[in-house]
Amino acid sequence: MKYIYDIHKIMSNKNLILVYEGEFTQDITKSVLTMAERNLDSLGEEVNTKKKVFNVMVECLQNICKHSDIVVSDEERGAVFMIGKEEEFYVIMSGNFIKQDQVEGLEGKLHHINTLDKDGLKNLYRDLIKNSEISEKGGAGLGFVDIARKSGQKLEYNFEPVNDQYSFFAFKTKIARIND
Repeated sequence: MKYIYDIHKIMSNKNLILVYEGEFTQDITKSVLTMAERNLDSLGEEVNTKKKVFNVMVECLQNICKHSDIVVSDEERGAVFMIGKEEEFYVIMSGNFIKQDQVEGLEGKLHHINTLDKDGLKNLYRDLIKNSEISEKGGAGLGFVDIARKSGQKLEYNFEPVNDQYSFFAFKTKIARIND
């Protein structure tokens, strides 16, 4: 039973205000968004900040729903989504399993996004809308570009190899709480 307190301490120390781990469906995503929205409302956050946080959350959750390879093994399944609140930022984090053969392409896209300034992101977003085809999983590659544009921050990510077939994709971004 001590692990319950240990989890509570970790969440408090890391300033986590919402954590969900498990299977992600559209219904679960709606519930997570509703809980987060209520939490932001109760904190009295500014409307613009709430909108940005909410939009980034939607993109992260859609990414998990559409692109996560749900079951790696009996011990490792599902995904994780977390929101933290720091003095100057909200921190949005997610993690999910992806196939090893997708790592290089995704890492290249994320690296490219991080090399762009505000105008470069705007142009890339416009180009993707005009020229991209929807993938079989429903994406045109706009999500991470949109997150970078809304957050104004570099995207943080890591790929942790799990076995020969899968890696765990960890993603993090920040949304400023104080508008410039």
